Amino acid sequence: MNKITFKLAAVGILMSASAALASPGGGSHSHGDETAYGNPGDPRKPARTVQVAMGEKDGKMFFIPDRIEVRRGEQIRLLLRNNGELDHELVVGTLEDNLKHAIEMQKNPDMEHDDPNAKRLTPKQTGEIIWAFTKSGEFDFSCLIPGHREAGMTGKIIVN
Repeated sequence: MNKITFKLAAVGILMSASAALASPGGGSHSHGDETAYGNPGDPRKPARTVQVAMGEKDGKMFFIPDRIEVRRGEQIRLLLRNNGELDHELVVGTLEDNLKHAIEMQKNPDMEHDDPNAKRLTPKQTGEIIWAFTKSGEFDFSCLIPGHREAGMTGKIIVN
């Protein structure tokens, strides 16, 4: 392998690693693969709708509701609405994955998410996440924009 080919291969590997670290799941999944908390939902299949509002008031940031209960195997359609004056996002994951991803967000606060378990919204924008919760446990949803989780934008998904 000549030096140029080696350098190009090394750059490709580094770019792949960076992209994996930038994903909300910390690189632990790709589209369609099952994660510790389930997998992307199928919009053609039935789903229970849960409306989630996000915003800020009096120095606090919030999700309403901040606790969602789900049956194992259930598909959920999270209908999101940013009622605030700032951009917010909702990222579904394990607490560990979301805390790791929050560190990456500190380094790159304008990181765009193109993952089925995350949605970033501008003020007054709506969006949705469709997710099938295939495993029991307690999972996290957070706004990982720097400072937002710390200001209260976090919640739990309990899967029984």
